Amino acid sequence: MITLVIGGTRSGKSVVAERVVVTYGDTVTYLATAWVDPDDADHALRIDAHRRRRPARWRTIECPEPADLPVALASTSGPVLVDSLGTWVAAHPDLTVDASPLLEALAARADATVMVSEEVGASIHPESPVGRRFVDELGILNQQVAAIADRVLYVVAGRVIELPPADGLTS
Repeated sequence: MITLVIGGTRSGKSVVAERVVVTYGDTVTYLATAWVDPDDADHALRIDAHRRRRPARWRTIECPEPADLPVALASTSGPVLVDSLGTWVAAHPDLTVDASPLLEALAARADATVMVSEEVGASIHPESPVGRRFVDELGILNQQVAAIADRVLYVVAGRVIELPPADGLTS
């Protein structure tokens, strides 16, 4: 079972994902894709808030390098929560993503996987080339993960809308 929980910044998507993943079992592995920049106090506070919210019984694996995430998914059993695809894309050199290893690892898992990602399609159009590259790469990745997901939950202001299955149309 693959569930994609997607939403904008501060939409509540991580909290929703945490609530969803525990429906699959108490012992959860949390795969964190962000790394803490010691010079970015705001980001450190955000990551600390995520850490404090997680139950002590959850196991955390940090995957700051892009190749770490597919390997961790392939080698972990039980319910898994991945937070988030946006920071995973941002960790790639030049923001160039080869989604194949990630998609293969997701498809091969026997246990439930809950993925968190940022919805970039409802955002402003970035002015910079790097901003446009990030939006393009993450938007494409979101579509690829949604295509193999059993459920897609869209979070807006802490409220959840379950999106219907794809109708076979692709962009």
